[in-house]
Amino acid sequence: MAPPPLPLELINDVTAEILLRLPPDEPEHLVRASAVCKPWLRVVCDPGFLRRYRAFHGAPPLLGLLHSLQVLQGDPGSRFASITALPAFPHPGADLADNSGARALDCRHGRTLFRMREDENEFFLVWDPVTGDRHILPPPDINWLVFSAAVLCATDGCDHLDCHGVPFRVVFVATDEYEDVVKASMFSSETGVWSAPVSLGNECQCYVEHKKHAVANSRRGRFYTPYVQPRRAALVEDEICCTIRWDNSIVKYDLGKNCLSMIKPPPHSSYYIALMEMEDGALGFAWIEDSSLYLWSRKADSIGVAEWVQRKVIELKGIAPAAGPDEKAVVVGSAEGVDVIFVSTGAGLFTIKLNSGMVKKIDEPGVYFSVLPYMSFYTPDCGRLSQKRRGLTDL
Repeated sequence: MAPPPLPLELINDVTAEILLRLPPDEPEHLVRASAVCKPWLRVVCDPGFLRRYRAFHGAPPLLGLLHSLQVLQGDPGSRFASITALPAFPHPGADLADNSGARALDCRHGRTLFRMREDENEFFLVWDPVTGDRHILPPPDINWLVFSAAVLCATDGCDHLDCHGVPFRVVFVATDEYEDVVKASMFSSETGVWSAPVSLGNECQCYVEHKKHAVANSRRGRFYTPYVQPRRAALVEDEICCTIRWDNSIVKYDLGKNCLSMIKPPPHSSYYIALMEMEDGALGFAWIEDSSLYLWSRKADSIGVAEWVQRKVIELKGIAPAAGPDEKAVVVGSAEGVDVIFVSTGAGLFTIKLNSGMVKKIDEPGVYFSVLPYMSFYTPDCGRLSQKRRGLTDL
């Protein structure tokens, strides 16, 4: 006698346990599983399963990256490169002939931030590649010369595993066009307005020392401008950190206190660096010198004194391909939560896993300065993926 059929609930439970273990950095597997049959589709689109799936895997996977590129008109455009089997997202500006109307500024918590230009108008765009949601922001009330900006989730206590549709903030840090100061302002999607700008200038002793050192070492003598580097900022707890020229000193914006401060970087001699949040919540600082990747971190001790400590040195000779023996590799970005550093050489763009030293080529050779990692769970319940699937049959 044949055994009795298994209860449907048990079949679904077993199916869920199997699907739960599909790797998030190969999201096409989960998408394909949802197309097998209606019961599987119900499992992978169930909110309870999706919460378990994200919690089981932890940090969202790295799906792709945005980076700026130089176009013929001289204005930086942007390119999206997928590093999974999924096709590249049709990012803002991709349909323009020269792509000069959109410049990618940041990717964080499932969103991307662009500066957009249409005719004489300029504005910012926050875009969710998975759901397709777009939000247009007016420019902040700052006469900016050069700047960095960051987009981040605004929900208190969020684990940032599924930030789609929740409130967000944008932090804008810029060099003032008419004053030798750095200014910052924050936009909130909940209020729809930018905060009043705050400044960093001669009232900060670290800034005064930085300015004195820059003037002493400048070929232009007494002239000094604190150029904010247009590279990706780092989010460390409630602080946005970016760098300025003359030794990559770090400007820090405190979201809670709405103020700017400045800290000295660790001793280094490289122009190309990357800021990142470390696993323990410390601020990380990475660069390449000779053929070694150096990683330092800075965190306050129990009495509030912070200092830089060397965390790791990775020898790149023999593991990061180069186009020639005299060619130098440079750091061009990082991806928090997955322990990845982006390194550019004449042979292409590579990721280096900090915990294993594993190297992977992800893009062709090019002029890279600030690579923006897009990290998110790509599941069949989200926006453009929630399409009607035909030909599905019940088990």
